[in-house]
Amino acid sequence: MPISTRIVQVCLFLLAAIALLGGSLQMYLGEPYTTPRLDNVHRFLAGVYFSMGPICIWAAWTIRSQTTLIYLLAFGVFMGAIGRLVSMCVVGLPEPHGLWLGYVTSELVFPIVIAVAHTLSRRKT
Repeated sequence: MPISTRIVQVCLFLLAAIALLGGSLQMYLGEPYTTPRLDNVHRFLAGVYFSMGPICIWAAWTIRSQTTLIYLLAFGVFMGAIGRLVSMCVVGLPEPHGLWLGYVTSELVFPIVIAVAHTLSRRKT
C-alpha cells in the first residue's frame, strides 16, 4: 500500500476519533446557557458531527475502493473550519485562544493533506 494511502487512512482514523469524542461530548454538554432553540441546534449538529466518525472509519477501512467519498469527507471538515473562521470574525475568538486556533488550523490543514495524499495514491494505482 502506498505511503500516501496510509497517510489518508491515518488522517481519517484521527478524524473519526475526534468526531466520535467531540460529537458525543457536545451531545452530552449541549449549550445549556443559551436559548432552547440554540441548544437544540447545537445538539443536532453534535449528532451530525458524531456521525462523521463511523463514516471516516468505514472510509479508512475500505480505502482502496474509495474515490469521491474521501474528497467529500475532507470537504466537510474544511467547511467546518470555514464556519469556525466566520464565527471568530463575527463574534470573536473563544477562550482559550490557543485551543480554538489549534482546532481551526488542523481543520484547515487535514483536508488539504487528505486531498493531496488521496490524489497521489489514486495516481499510483
